[in-house]
Amino acid sequence: MRQSPSFHPTLIINNGQIAQKLQSHYTVDELQALRKWLTSKGTFNFSALSNGLFPAAAQSPSQEAASGYDSIWIRDNVYIAFSHFCRGQVEVATKNMRSLLAYFLKYQNRFEDIISGHADPQQPMNRPQIRFDGQNLTEIDQIWAHAQNDALGYFLWFYCRLLNQGALKFSDETAHLLAIFVLFFEKIAYWDDEDSGHWEEVRKQSASSIGVVLASLYELQKLMRHSHPDSSIAHNNRSITIADVQRLIDRGENALIKILPSECIQTDRHKQRAHDAALLFLIYPLDILQPQQANAIVENVKQHLQGDYGIRRYPGDSYWAPDYKKMLAPEHRTQDFSNNIADRDLLLAAPGAEAQWCIFDPIISVIHGKRYQHSGKKEELEQQTFYLNRSLAQITAEQYGPNAFRCPELYYREDGAFVPNDHLPLYWTQANLLMALHTLEVNVQVGTLSKFHQNGKAKVK
Repeated sequence: MRQSPSFHPTLIINNGQIAQKLQSHYTVDELQALRKWLTSKGTFNFSALSNGLFPAAAQSPSQEAASGYDSIWIRDNVYIAFSHFCRGQVEVATKNMRSLLAYFLKYQNRFEDIISGHADPQQPMNRPQIRFDGQNLTEIDQIWAHAQNDALGYFLWFYCRLLNQGALKFSDETAHLLAIFVLFFEKIAYWDDEDSGHWEEVRKQSASSIGVVLASLYELQKLMRHSHPDSSIAHNNRSITIADVQRLIDRGENALIKILPSECIQTDRHKQRAHDAALLFLIYPLDILQPQQANAIVENVKQHLQGDYGIRRYPGDSYWAPDYKKMLAPEHRTQDFSNNIADRDLLLAAPGAEAQWCIFDPIISVIHGKRYQHSGKKEELEQQTFYLNRSLAQITAEQYGPNAFRCPELYYREDGAFVPNDHLPLYWTQANLLMALHTLEVNVQVGTLSKFHQNGKAKVK
């Protein structure tokens, strides 16, 4: 831990060289220089497979074998591809999404068997598998919590967005798969379905999962209305209309109204959850919430989940509980806990000892940055900068040798001190940090040019 800058004495900075570069206010030149410097340190290296897919983390072969983080998670890949797309690296994003499309087409029987009633969606292994072998685009023969509607929703959302923006081309094959997604979400009644969600744990009715599917349906409906109004999507002679999609949208919206700003309101104490950082993603990048809902979620995260080193996923999260590596052998640390979470929860001795993650601070920075673009309020820019600085402060210290200047998955307590876990660098964290840097760079650039003299608002395209 390094001495905090005078402008925020409580900020915990892990890397001494980074501590010298943090500012309360940045110029465009300073941000560009910081990004280039971190790039030279290897902070933003992404090692993709030949087909454009990204493993969850870049680790040694022995670590990968134990953790499974060499596998392809659909959710992580969408975030990484989205970050590249927003920063102008369109081919990286489209290559990635074309490979995900190929994977889904290869295993479309997973969707079809559930749609037809030949497979029981209550059995997670019957569902489309959201974690797979990227080298061969094949499923992994391992029990896993594959009931993750959010992961499927992320793919549909971003694929439709790329179609809407002309980065990908619409085809009969595309139309067929889009219809399958719609029919699948209808069959499982996504607005009421219990899934394992972002954290792959206990199945519950999760607002964060419902919201991602809802965002994907908004993007699909936009595609059907504007980009390809003369194109139909159909499966097995059933055509999907805009009205069909709207009915599913109405279901999701009604469900969210009842649940938000909570994550889950089911009465079962193992499922009920008032606060969950995954809800931040409904604000950014999905942008589907009303301002009042979004404000409540951000404030809940800051008040109930924010720590000194990062942000907790939810209260009582036992993943990487204190001394996790001493409690569990490597092959058990990342196993499927969806059916026995109570066993893992025994590792968490007390509330407040949860691991603190590094994927959320950059998202909060971007959220404040987007607010600043609409309001021009100084306090939003200050919060955007503060949460970027928190994100930068999480980069690993020099003492980690080849793992110095890396973006961790999380910090957890080991022998009483907070240290990064073994999954570093986590590419999802890198992608989010790059978006936070990019968004502040855009805002400072626009602010420098316009001085915000026009109605007090930033003019950002």
